[in-house]
Amino acid sequence: MTGMISNTAVVVMGFLGMLYMATTQLPPPQTSALPEDPPPTSPRIRLADGRHLAYRESGVPKNKSKFKIIIVHGFGSSKEMSFQAPQEMIDELGIYFLLYDRAGYGESDPNPKRSVKSEALDIEELSDQLQLGSKFYVIGVSMGSYSTWSCIKYIPHRLAGVAFVVPVVNYRWPSFPDNLIKDDYRRKLVQSALWFADYAPGLMQWWVTQKWLPSTSVMERNPVFFNTRDIDVLKTTPGFPMLTKDKLRQRGVFNTLHLDFKAAFSHWDFDPMDLSNPFPQNQSGVHIWQGYEDKVVPFQLQRYISSKLPWIQYHEVPDGGHLIVHYAGLCEAILRALLLGEESLHYKPTTAKIVS
Repeated sequence: MTGMISNTAVVVMGFLGMLYMATTQLPPPQTSALPEDPPPTSPRIRLADGRHLAYRESGVPKNKSKFKIIIVHGFGSSKEMSFQAPQEMIDELGIYFLLYDRAGYGESDPNPKRSVKSEALDIEELSDQLQLGSKFYVIGVSMGSYSTWSCIKYIPHRLAGVAFVVPVVNYRWPSFPDNLIKDDYRRKLVQSALWFADYAPGLMQWWVTQKWLPSTSVMERNPVFFNTRDIDVLKTTPGFPMLTKDKLRQRGVFNTLHLDFKAAFSHWDFDPMDLSNPFPQNQSGVHIWQGYEDKVVPFQLQRYISSKLPWIQYHEVPDGGHLIVHYAGLCEAILRALLLGEESLHYKPTTAKIVS
């Protein structure tokens, strides 16, 4: 018995020691690229606060385009994300795409003062420096959706149209009724992760890089996170290269993910369900694209948001998971709805469906 108590005490003391180290002896956030980072190879702009944002352009030349679209990537991704639209369609409609590394991702400098509002201001300054004109379209994917909500809140006058693709939700938004979210296990996971992000980020970094935890390649095949179509996508798609254990051991990478997660899921200065229609004359629209089988973000919450904001056009992929942006034909459907107002009946939600 004495030996058991002694061993338990050692474990508890060790845990408390790690907690102390994690909460009191973290180095300050880095405000520039790490010294060992290779020099950037992508074009970058310099923001007013001195940070750099890296970007890449695709589609038709900007000066010949009819539609200019900024695509905002999600968690652990980058400007190299795939958005596969038919080249014939891109050429026919004259679509120019601008993809950029959000603060701290890829070849962009981190923003230690990152907030929901700063995301919209980065997008506005990027568009101004690259001379996109007075208005542009925004497509936000997954975690990139909080940057997109920020655009509707802070720079609605710059928007020509908006599309959310499997947007993450913040369980702290006041408009969510308790009976809709109280038993959602994802809410509890987010709450736990936020506690660690706030009080023990170093312990969280240690935890997620342990050898006995499953690798991201194992997680990407796990039906707990992804449905059948998602798992098929991950067989031919790089997945989440920034979330590997080797990457997470790098303090700069971990800090970026840590600050991004906190900005997305902590308290916001506004509730999206209180926002006004950025296109009151119906000159354009706002769209949400959601997978019915998404195991990361429940479709029920997206339907609720759309019911509270009737100016949002809601589309649902019947057998879609969280990676619908990679499904064949989806990017074309997203663009046709956003730019031309075309809607496929295949993606009209069936309200009678029930998810177990």
